[in-house]
Amino acid sequence: MRILLALSRGIDAISLWVGKATMWITLIVVIISAGNAVVRKVFNTSSNAWLEVQWYMFGAIFLLAAGYTLLRNEHVRVDVLAAKLPQRKQVYIEIFGVLFFLLPAAIMIMWLSWPMFMDSYLTNEQSSNSGGLVRWPVKLLIPVGFALLVAAGISHLIKCVGFLRGLCPDPRQREEGKTAEEELAEQIAREALGRTGVAATSTPDSANPSQGNR
Repeated sequence: MRILLALSRGIDAISLWVGKATMWITLIVVIISAGNAVVRKVFNTSSNAWLEVQWYMFGAIFLLAAGYTLLRNEHVRVDVLAAKLPQRKQVYIEIFGVLFFLLPAAIMIMWLSWPMFMDSYLTNEQSSNSGGLVRWPVKLLIPVGFALLVAAGISHLIKCVGFLRGLCPDPRQREEGKTAEEELAEQIAREALGRTGVAATSTPDSANPSQGNR
């Protein structure tokens, strides 16, 4: 079991590295998107190649970061009933979900997408858009992304079994601190309160002239 846990740590290290690299892709795609918008508005022109680079990077963000998201326990969970069960039973349900839902689906998509990539690569498939890019790199993202998700799922499964045997903490627990959803909800609440405060302070000032006329 300790060998499997060591394997899990190795997979987690890869997922963490890929996740951090994907963060830089996010920055790059924001810059490219802004550049495409400025060129289109200011110079009334655009490049299909740069637009497709932007689309390819969007795909890379979602596909390559799937395993990292599972590592950080940031995937959406619908566990209204399971959340009321004891912790160990929740982990058993987690193992069942990984074995019979996550891994089969991810492996099937990875397996079926590989011939599609190979056909695109061997024929050097080009974009149908004028000045577009080759298509096989973006199609390669599909099997690679789901391979990373399969690896992350195996790591998650190992840690669940390790937790049941008392060898590691519960892998379903998020790191201390607020989730991205909680931070976003608090930010929205603060902005709403700020707008309410501005409206409340401006209303009496606008009402004073009418009161003075009376």
